[in-house]
Amino acid sequence: MSQINDHYQILIKPVLTEKSTDETERLNLYRFEVAGGANKIEIKQAIESVFEVKVKKVNTMVRPGKLRRRGASYYRTSSRKIALVQLQDGNKIDLL
Repeated sequence: MSQINDHYQILIKPVLTEKSTDETERLNLYRFEVAGGANKIEIKQAIESVFEVKVKKVNTMVRPGKLRRRGASYYRTSSRKIALVQLQDGNKIDLL
């Protein structure tokens, strides 16, 4: 297990895009940017305690950083870990 104990350190921010909004309406699926060292069990516990809902399933993915250019120099943006959280029927998170 990782060393992250505080639920607010695990959940960084919700991912609010057109695709994630559509998934929320159709599948009761929410996307969150989470700490890189957090595992699925910790993410589930954090969501359930912060939003007081029941989580059905958690999937995670790591989005690698992109190569960007500023003038003559290049730099790489940081990688992000995204959690796809599906809630049980009847549960809802109000993000807006």
